[in-house]
Amino acid sequence: MRILLFLATNLAVIVLASITLRLLGFDSYFEGQGLNFTALLIFAAIIGFGGSFVSLFLSKWMAKRATRCHIIEQPSSPAEQWLVETVQQLSREAGIRTPEIGIFPANQSNAFATGWNKNDALVAVSQGMLQRFNKDEIRAVLGHEIGHVANGDMVTLSLIQGVINTFVIFFARVVGHFVDKVILKNDSGHGLGFIMVTIVAEIILGILASTIVFWFSRRREYRADEAGASLAGTGAMVSALQRLQRETALPDEMPDSMQAFGITKGQRGGLKALFASHPPLEDRIAALQARQG
Repeated sequence: MRILLFLATNLAVIVLASITLRLLGFDSYFEGQGLNFTALLIFAAIIGFGGSFVSLFLSKWMAKRATRCHIIEQPSSPAEQWLVETVQQLSREAGIRTPEIGIFPANQSNAFATGWNKNDALVAVSQGMLQRFNKDEIRAVLGHEIGHVANGDMVTLSLIQGVINTFVIFFARVVGHFVDKVILKNDSGHGLGFIMVTIVAEIILGILASTIVFWFSRRREYRADEAGASLAGTGAMVSALQRLQRETALPDEMPDSMQAFGITKGQRGGLKALFASHPPLEDRIAALQARQG
């Protein structure tokens, strides 16, 4: 239902933008200049959502290779047996199919979840976390990641990215068209000015629009923390986050492409905070403690 509502909202925004620009006379102008407004919206939506969903469907495959994740087919040690049984139990409690379970080679304590839907996901933890965290803390972290899966965060994030992609592609071409036709006075189709301005506009608008994706990513971390607290206990979730806080001095071995799916990131204050995929750990700890109180 959440996804259907999101798609309906997205469609409403596109229709509203179309109607507004038509009333303002932009549609006739663009068509007269060789830029069909309706066709551009359709093109932008196809490209924008297409790129987002291709990334979603490839997310598990990319995650496995980016982190060199070892998938546990048959547990080969007591630690792996406990890990599999814990994920199975948490998945049952969360009402989802057991995800693939993996361990990736990193000294830093970290974990991530990804996958194109909640019944075909991947949950993995680092070797460093398995070595240094106690079982209650690992269980809480796994509950956090299972929460991401059960909440459908990967799909929702892809939908949001698709909307953003659509508007970035659309408005970048509008800007490029305006510069090419009005400023550069090019009357013989779209020239080099259109191409260059469109590329620059896509980069700038893409960077600015990504703050929306990061905002959602930060919000979903609080929800996943609550899921971890519900599945494994608030005390265990707080303890896990506090241990992560103490380990922030260790080098970060999670690939940049996987940062949004991990558990440890977060920036406080300044412009960097707008581009942080995770809230500061102290804020997440405080939110859980307030919930407990």
